Amino acid sequence: MVVLCFNCTFYLLAESSIRIITMGCRCLLPLLLLSVITVSAVEVQRPRGVPLSKKHFYEEGKPFTCLDGSRTIPFDRVNDDYCDCQDGSDEPGTPSCPNGSFHCTNAGYRPVFIPSSRINDGICDCCDATDEYNSGAICQNTCRELGRKERESLQKLAEITKEGFVLKQQLIQEAKRGLEEKKSKMLELEASKTQLEVKVEALRTVKETAEEPEKAAKDLHLKAWEDQKAAVRMEKDKAQMAEVFLELDGDGDGFVSLTELQSHNELDSDSDGSFTETEAQAMLGGVDKVDPAAFEAIWKDIKDKYISEAQAPLEALHAETRELGSDSDSEHYSEGEIPEEEDDDHDDDHDDDQEDDEEEDDDPDEADYNRPPAVQEKKDDEAEGMMPPYDTETQKLIDAAHKAREEFDVAERALRELDDQLKNLEKETSSDFGPNAEFAYLYSQCYDLTTSEYIYRLCPFNRVSQKPKYGGSETSLGTWGQWEGPENNIYSVMKYEHGMGCWQGPNRSTTVKLKCGKETVVTSTSEPSRCEYLMEFTTPAVCQDPKSLDSMLHEHTEL
Repeated sequence: MVVLCFNCTFYLLAESSIRIITMGCRCLLPLLLLSVITVSAVEVQRPRGVPLSKKHFYEEGKPFTCLDGSRTIPFDRVNDDYCDCQDGSDEPGTPSCPNGSFHCTNAGYRPVFIPSSRINDGICDCCDATDEYNSGAICQNTCRELGRKERESLQKLAEITKEGFVLKQQLIQEAKRGLEEKKSKMLELEASKTQLEVKVEALRTVKETAEEPEKAAKDLHLKAWEDQKAAVRMEKDKAQMAEVFLELDGDGDGFVSLTELQSHNELDSDSDGSFTETEAQAMLGGVDKVDPAAFEAIWKDIKDKYISEAQAPLEALHAETRELGSDSDSEHYSEGEIPEEEDDDHDDDHDDDQEDDEEEDDDPDEADYNRPPAVQEKKDDEAEGMMPPYDTETQKLIDAAHKAREEFDVAERALRELDDQLKNLEKETSSDFGPNAEFAYLYSQCYDLTTSEYIYRLCPFNRVSQKPKYGGSETSLGTWGQWEGPENNIYSVMKYEHGMGCWQGPNRSTTVKLKCGKETVVTSTSEPSRCEYLMEFTTPAVCQDPKSLDSMLHEHTEL
């Protein structure tokens, strides 16, 4: 114990506390010194490691009750390097209790608690060095310097917050004006929509009225054209039938006999390769020969199979070619006998084949023969010519209906666009843009952040995406979900969900943390967990009233 005497006051410095003993004489110290001594005395009249908030639990001369209420001990067992309380509250200034805590006053900076195990461990944890009172460690009191730096940092933050808060008030005013304008615009659009709906219905009636005579006239014109084509086809069919009859009537007696019909094996009904007399007679209707009038009845059954004598050589040539191709495909060679093919010869043969094919294609009869029925019909339609133009009256009806359709389409398109505008305005005006709509200016905007690999894009209230910096497709990191900040500051965090699925993982999602700033910008992005992204975004819209920061600065100044 050390005793110090200043004038009439004795100070006894004990290891666990500092006590003041005042003698009965008068002191003539200046008022300022007395006030400092008084404050110092009040500050240290408690066991080491005890904060002021718990000073009343530690009254010297009275038994101490553990803060968990487990037991009561004499006061001289507080800070005696022996742990008596289960909660360690009897040893706030020694490392005796493993679960104890030591209070660093840190005058001029922030007071903190550290685990008791760090007391006198040779490492300075408290900036005022009070945790190393008996370790021999040389610690500097850095609290004032730390406090100064923190005050400077807080001062800068306060300046940013003040400027941001001013901008926020402007954003709020702009949002109010914007909301009023949008509501006014919606009223105008609603009125226009009502008028346009009436107009669309009127034009629909005009269109339908004009389309009825148009359809009737066009149908009539088409029917006349179809009738004309049918008549042409019938004449052509009759002419072809007459040609075939003359071709079959080999002896020119005016009849087609069984023998003459049997000369065309392609008419074999069962396609067994043998066109018998019985089959021919059945085809002629049970008679031995027919004249042109009777031949007309059986023409419809044979015209699709019949091959004229002019086409027969071509058919034979094709049959021979197919047979040769089949023999070539079926030819086999034993191992070691497979002939080697020379590329040049093969290419020449291929070119020759192409030339042959082109020559064969140039033959119109062969082209008709090989053409599928649908293609043949199309050619027949082309041969019949194009449908003749509409007559003057029909064309007038078509023009009137066309004009009515165009006017209706224009009005209907305008109505759809107007309806889309209304829906977008309704969505915008009903969205949660903060208590005073301070976040409304972010709507329909996008902000990019470029890293070494990706370009990240945040479109508030819409979506978040990522795209490779040097080309590639865009990946959705989530679409707007909801505000997800803590209860007392819900508008500090945005959540975007249901992005593109990860390989064998969940859908991507993004959490956006909002910070006060004079500018609106994405400052950082990361992926703390697989497929879960984190963005930091500064905006004036989250800047709070700077009075709270002023009070914080005032508190630090007092310390």
